[in-house]
Amino acid sequence: MTENKDMTVVVTGASGRTGSRVAEAARAAGLTVRPASRAHGFDWSDPATWQGTLRGADAAYLAHPTDVGSPQATEEVGALAREAVALGVRRLVLLSARGEEQALPTEAALRESGADWTIVRAAWFMQNFSEGPLAAELRESGGLVFPAGEVGEPFVDVRDIADVVVTALTSGGRYGGKTIEVSGPRLLTFGEAVAEAGRAAGRELAYRAVSPEEYRANLTGFGLPPAEAAFLVGLFATLLDGRNARLSDGVERVLGRAPRDFSGFVREAAGAWKG
Repeated sequence: MTENKDMTVVVTGASGRTGSRVAEAARAAGLTVRPASRAHGFDWSDPATWQGTLRGADAAYLAHPTDVGSPQATEEVGALAREAVALGVRRLVLLSARGEEQALPTEAALRESGADWTIVRAAWFMQNFSEGPLAAELRESGGLVFPAGEVGEPFVDVRDIADVVVTALTSGGRYGGKTIEVSGPRLLTFGEAVAEAGRAAGRELAYRAVSPEEYRANLTGFGLPPAEAAFLVGLFATLLDGRNARLSDGVERVLGRAPRDFSGFVREAAGAWKG
C-alpha cells in the first residue's frame, strides 16, 4: 500500500538510463518529480547546487554519474545524503551494483548518513545493449567485443529497477534499511544475448570475447583516459568472474510479479541494432 501520493521526489540523472525510467514511473504513480541534473542547476561535483534541489522534497533517488564503486561516488553520495537529511529529505534510494565489492564504501556512506535508506543492487542492464556505446558498436560494426567470456548474467530491464525504486520510495518504512537485489529471470552469456539481439533485428550480430588487457587497449585507443580504462577493466573483471551468475528475487518480492525477460526486451529494442 503506497502513501504520500503527493510527495516530491528528487531524481538524479533524470535524463539517464535509469533516472529517466524512475522519473516516468514516479509520475505514473502520481508523484511530483524534481529532476536533478546540470540542465536543472544541479551538479554532483558542486555542493553549492544541492540545497536548492533538495529543499522541500520528500525523497530522492541517487544514481551517481560515475560508477557507484568509485571514490568520487563514495564521497559525494555520503555528503549529499547528509545534506538531504539536514534539509528533512530522509527517504533516499541508492542505485548500486550487484556483486560489486567496490560499491560497498558508497553503500556504507549512505547508511551512515542518518537517512531512511534503501539500496537497490542491480544486475547488468538490458538497456546497455540498446543505449550508449555498446549499442553503437553493435549497430555500426555488426558485433560486440567485450571481456566477458562465457559467464552467465541475469540481465535486468531498467524499467523493473524503476518500478522497484518507486515502490521503495512510496511504501513508507517497509523497505527502509533494506538492500534489494534485482535481476532478470534467466542467465545468458553475453554471446547469447548478442545473438538474441541479432535475431530480433533480423541481422547476424557477432560476439568476440577478449582478455581484459586487450579490452583496456581498445578503450584507450578510443580516447578513454588510461586511469579510467584501468578502473573499468578491473571492475569488469570483478563483476564477470562468475559471482553474478545467479538469479535474485527482488523484483518478484517487491512488485509481486516476475521480472521482464530478455526476449521481450530485444523485440521492443530491435531497431537499435539495425544498420
